[in-house]
Amino acid sequence: MPYNGASNGSGGGGGGGASGGGATIVVSEGPQNKKIRTGVQQPGENDVHMHARSTQQQNQQQALMNKSNDDLRRKRPETTRPNHILLFTIINPFYPITVDVLHKICNPHGQVLRIVIFKKNGVQAMVEFDSLDAATRARENLNGADIYAGCCTLKIDYAKPEKLNVYKNEPDTSWDYTLSTGELLPKPPLLGPGTAFPPFGAPEYHPTTPENWKGAAIHPTGLMKEPTGVVPGRNAPVAFTPQGQAQGGVMMVYGLDHDTSNTDKLFNLVCLYGNVARIKFLKTKEGTAMVQMGDSVAVERCVQHLNNIPVGTGGKIQIAFSKQNFLSEVINPFLLPDHTPSFKEYTGSKNNRFLSPAQASKNRIQPPSKILHFFNTPPGLTEDQLIGIFNIKDVPATSVRLFPLKTERSSSGLIEFPNISQAVLAIMKCNHLPIEGKGTKFPFIMKLCFSSSKSMNGAWNNATSEGMIEKENDVDSKVDIYN
Repeated sequence: MPYNGASNGSGGGGGGGASGGGATIVVSEGPQNKKIRTGVQQPGENDVHMHARSTQQQNQQQALMNKSNDDLRRKRPETTRPNHILLFTIINPFYPITVDVLHKICNPHGQVLRIVIFKKNGVQAMVEFDSLDAATRARENLNGADIYAGCCTLKIDYAKPEKLNVYKNEPDTSWDYTLSTGELLPKPPLLGPGTAFPPFGAPEYHPTTPENWKGAAIHPTGLMKEPTGVVPGRNAPVAFTPQGQAQGGVMMVYGLDHDTSNTDKLFNLVCLYGNVARIKFLKTKEGTAMVQMGDSVAVERCVQHLNNIPVGTGGKIQIAFSKQNFLSEVINPFLLPDHTPSFKEYTGSKNNRFLSPAQASKNRIQPPSKILHFFNTPPGLTEDQLIGIFNIKDVPATSVRLFPLKTERSSSGLIEFPNISQAVLAIMKCNHLPIEGKGTKFPFIMKLCFSSSKSMNGAWNNATSEGMIEKENDVDSKVDIYN
């Protein structure tokens, strides 16, 4: 039968337009139910069908939504259900995290049964308590706290396992405190900042109390109190800054020479302004590196004194704060053009210069200059020998002046370069350079720093008046081992 392009209205008088009793083609409306049906329609019949179908579809959709909401309600508690085992995520784990450290901070809130530490995704640990109440107390009081001020921040969630399996008692990975065998008792807890940055005094532990904090995101102090005996000041040993500060301890370094730069050369420069923890060169951005310093103050010093300084011939580096708070360890770093690793850890390096108050007091924070102080060199070193050392490293000096020897342990003096860019390059290439001495078992590690004077005579007078000669000769002994 022919179709004339018209359709019966599906409104109130829907089928009244049919002529005779013949069949009429009706196109039913509605986005969910468009199909062609044949037959004789009674007035309003189309509306009834559409309403019925619409109601049925709404009921089906509502049933699906209810089922979905029920499923979500049933699934949600599985991830947040309270448990007597807690999952600890340690953010910015600058100091070593051991079972003794975790036991020390958790034990005040309840009996700890087992601890397991794993490092698949950063540093994480599971702590099993003897009861749900103990785990809840620990979570409420420790979540968001710093184990040490400004670092090792705790993020605590309920874990899913019902019991932890400890197969071997290891101080760095796992411990079962339900074992009573004498030889399996844990070692004394590690309360200091660790071997990387040795303590300056006996550290003191402060248990968490409601008066201290209640799981806030920012805390004024760490769970482990900072070592005593640190005198504040611009040359004080580096202490980690509170987490609430806007900047962290990581900085970006741009403009490095891609073919010759490496982690040690960058360390030799930035270590003049604070302790260095880690250095990582970026593979996707040539000539760019990230440096984790001991704290944000050290980064501020580097930004103030090293940003936009010239290096070598035509080079210039830029330094800025990074958005990251710490650098993660790189297990398999790629190799730089000089075949050295692109990542290196420096927390255990003896060449860090702010490890103690006595050592930090000898540092002079100066901007780059063309005159350098050198110290901890062999006592019999001559000016010509020293110039020859810098010539070998392709950073020729213009003049050298040795200080009179006050001790037979080492020598020191001043060395001048044609300009600041060559002096900066000399720091990067020759700082911490081993120099053999006569009759010594180990090489001397020559150390360099910038002078505050613009001329050799002025630098000599400043060094004499400030007692630099005596201090520099006492800094290191000739048995200093090269790292």
